[in-house]
Amino acid sequence: MRIPETLRDAAVLVPLVDHPGGMNVLLTQRTADLQHHAGQVAFPGGRLDATDRDPVHTALREAEEEIGLPSGAVDIVGRLDDYITGTGYVVAPIVGFVGPGRDYAPDPSEVDDVFEVPLSFFMDPANHTRETKRWRGIERTFYAMPWNGRYIWGATAAMLVNLYEVLTRKAAA
Repeated sequence: MRIPETLRDAAVLVPLVDHPGGMNVLLTQRTADLQHHAGQVAFPGGRLDATDRDPVHTALREAEEEIGLPSGAVDIVGRLDDYITGTGYVVAPIVGFVGPGRDYAPDPSEVDDVFEVPLSFFMDPANHTRETKRWRGIERTFYAMPWNGRYIWGATAAMLVNLYEVLTRKAAA
């Protein structure tokens, strides 16, 4: 992958929803008419604004803007490895716990749907498939995780693989 000379800072919230029956990962389906990443499955997040103190603030602000998740409803527990995208962003994935039973209010200009996937799906490495496609004249290999008619791929899937790796290391320690 060619990395742009100037990277822009961004952050996403990796929300883990703690249900009595098990942990889920909250994701969004972006609207089909967006200029970038239209229709893709993603974590809530975006670019750092000048008013953001740090990536945690960015992730929480974006989650509130995109899906109506108040920052006070998130218990930040950590940060995954930064991810550099092919579109020139260095993304900080911020992990936080969210209680179950919350009603979300997706911004219809950005988000079509908010849904949850069992964490156990991402904790099974058999679901971490690799695909290759040509993009901007370059052959790229990326993670893809099809789930119940949803296609989770690219940066989002790579961050989920990183979450799997971190949790697996902690369990083995």
